[in-house]
Amino acid sequence: MLVNASTIQAVFLNLNATFNNAFEAAPTVWDQIAMLVPSGSRENVYAWLENFPRMKQWIGDKEVKALIAHGYTVVNDDWEATVEVERNDIEDDNLGIYAPMAQSAGYSAKQLPDEIIFSVVNGAFENACYDGQSFFSNAHPVMGQPWSNRGTVKLSIASQAAAIASLGVGRTQLRKVTDNEGRPLNVSPNVLLVPPALEDIGNALMINDRLNDGMPNPYKGTMKVVCDARLTSDTAWYLLDTTKPVKPFIYQQRKAPVFVQQTDPEIEGVFMRKKFKFGAEARAAGAYGFWQLAWGSDGTD
Repeated sequence: MLVNASTIQAVFLNLNATFNNAFEAAPTVWDQIAMLVPSGSRENVYAWLENFPRMKQWIGDKEVKALIAHGYTVVNDDWEATVEVERNDIEDDNLGIYAPMAQSAGYSAKQLPDEIIFSVVNGAFENACYDGQSFFSNAHPVMGQPWSNRGTVKLSIASQAAAIASLGVGRTQLRKVTDNEGRPLNVSPNVLLVPPALEDIGNALMINDRLNDGMPNPYKGTMKVVCDARLTSDTAWYLLDTTKPVKPFIYQQRKAPVFVQQTDPEIEGVFMRKKFKFGAEARAAGAYGFWQLAWGSDGTD
C-alpha cells in the first residue's frame, strides 16, 4: 500500500470508528452510585457540600445558607492510552492487528469513570471528605456531636438476627441521620454495593423469602444489589442512597475521553522511527459527595 496523506487519513478514520463503536458498546457501573460534576478549570472547590438547602417556614428575614470554606478541593488528573502504528504495517496492509487495540482503547476510555469511582470507594475508610473526616467515619460532626456512618460487622444471611445486626444496623443508622438543624434528611438506602465475594449474600438478602435459619427475610426487595470486581476488599460492603440530587460519590469531568491521533508523516517520530500514534485522552477525577447518603462496613468484625 502506498503511504500518503490520503492513505493515512483513511487508516485513522477507520481506527477512530472502531474506537467509537467500542466506546459506545462498553458497559459502565459508576453512574449507579455517583453523580457527574462538570469541571471548567484545573480543579473544583466543593464548599457547597456543607449545606443541605431545604425549604422551611419563612418567618422574618430569609435565612441565607452561606458557603463554608472547608478547602475540599479536587484537582483533575490527566489520563491516556496510546498505541503506536508501524509505517511498515500500513505499507504492507497489515492493519488488522490494530483493530483490537482500538477496541481496547475505546472500551477502557468508556470505563475510565468506573476505574476512578471505585478507586474512590476503595479509599473511603481512610480518605477525607469535605468535613475533614474519612468518608466512612465514626466522628462526622452533626450539631456538635460525632455521628457514625461506619461499621465493622460482616454482611450475613445466617439468621434473621444476623441480618438485622448487619444490614439492619446500617440501614437504620442511615435513616436516622439529620442535618445540622436536627431535621431528618429522610435518607433511605436503595443500593447495596458489594464485591464479588459478597454478591451471593447480597442477592440472597434482596431475593430470598427466608434466611438460613428459616425465619422471614425482612429486607427482600428493599434495595438493588450492585457488584463490581474493582472493589478490592472481599469483606467490605456499602449502603447508598442514590435517589437524591447529590450522590455519595462524584465523578468530576474536565475533558471527556476523546480519540487522538498523531499522523503527520513529517514529524520526528515518523521520520526517525516510522511510528504513527493513536489513542485516548481525558481529564477527570473522583471525589466524595455527601457522607450522609452512605454507610460502610469493612466487615472485619
